[in-house]
Amino acid sequence: MNTRSFSHLDNGALLRRLAAEVGQDRATTATLLALIAEVDARRLFAEEGFPSMFAYCVQVLHMSDDVAFKRIRAARSARQFPAIFDAVADGRLHLTAVVFLAPHLTPGNADELMAASTHKTKAEIEWLLAERFPQPDLPERIGVLSASPALTLSAEQDSGHVQELPRSLVPEPVACAAPRPKLTPLSAERFGLQFSIERGTREKLRYAQALLGHRLPAGEIATVFDLALDALIEQLEKTKFAATSRPRSGRQGSSSDPRHIPAHVKRAVWEREGGQCGFVSESGQRCPARSRLEYDHIDPVARGGEATVDGIRIRCRTHNQYEAECVFGAGFMSEKREMAMRAAAGRREEREREAAAQRAERERVAAERLAEREAKARAAAADPEKDVTPWLRRLGYRADEARRTAALCDSLPTETSLEDRIRFALRQLMPPHQRGGPGLAAAS
Repeated sequence: MNTRSFSHLDNGALLRRLAAEVGQDRATTATLLALIAEVDARRLFAEEGFPSMFAYCVQVLHMSDDVAFKRIRAARSARQFPAIFDAVADGRLHLTAVVFLAPHLTPGNADELMAASTHKTKAEIEWLLAERFPQPDLPERIGVLSASPALTLSAEQDSGHVQELPRSLVPEPVACAAPRPKLTPLSAERFGLQFSIERGTREKLRYAQALLGHRLPAGEIATVFDLALDALIEQLEKTKFAATSRPRSGRQGSSSDPRHIPAHVKRAVWEREGGQCGFVSESGQRCPARSRLEYDHIDPVARGGEATVDGIRIRCRTHNQYEAECVFGAGFMSEKREMAMRAAAGRREEREREAAAQRAERERVAAERLAEREAKARAAAADPEKDVTPWLRRLGYRADEARRTAALCDSLPTETSLEDRIRFALRQLMPPHQRGGPGLAAAS
């Protein structure tokens, strides 16, 4: 008997069975969120050889990226506000609702927001949040886009159409006219890459095509992009692990900092580890992380560890912290992280205070200069014989040019004669390469 065939059920029984299964699915989802939250809180993914809970859900539990993101986000919110578990279990909130509410939940408004969102659709919750937490209007933009959403663009296909983004009065989010960046496999060896660039980036592309004109007469963008990546990777490798085609010997002067890692050690360790986190779990799972990697002392510096090829390894941020917790204890490292966060917050506040003081000083200086210009303007108005505007008009300059240049004369000392003011004004009206040296004499 096919257990997934329900053709034998009448309509009423079929609907009751569906409702029962949905209820069971909601209860299972709430339990799943609680399990994810606990595994995430214990950071068990690190012991299993993964840099994050997301990587563990995708690679071990075989969730899709979207499903993993939504469930992890909901699980973390539910751990902070346990009422979410019950709301998901009895169907008052769906996972999308939890994800939308999560950034706005606080101990003071969580119960009220969840109650207001009960049995609401996605669009209704978006409208609810827009009313409770209004955002500024979207800026009106004019963007030049290609006429078709083709994945490739030849050197000549840079003409496009102008599209204006209207303001939207509906609660749904307004889609951006430009498509999101995406990388699409076209065949086993070919990929389609599509993204939008700014005008300045386009000018850099055109300049690079011009510089490569002798090598790439057709100016293929894909080839220019590939060459640019080669240059970027070479520069990043030099920064990250001192890659070079002519490495020096390891005999150059040593640093007094015990945490300093010589360049030749970085190169050797990077090549040994293959540019990947080297953590391996007890089950043999090696961490797949290849970004945000850090050099780590196998024996901690605090215990005499040295920066040698055999004494250094590569770890992602997650496993670097995990290794430290294994050595010093989770409580000690948690306290250290909190101290570092407080210190960083203190530095950030200090930078903000300095920036505020600098802004205040700039505003003060600007106000003083404005007051000085206004005083000079009043003095000039009181002494019309020093006004250069009518003289510039007689010489054929437009009224706007004369007024603008006369305003520049306000920076001159009040005792400057009309003749010197006219010389200064004429100098300002000259092309920059013809103005000569500084001072009034240059205009004479």
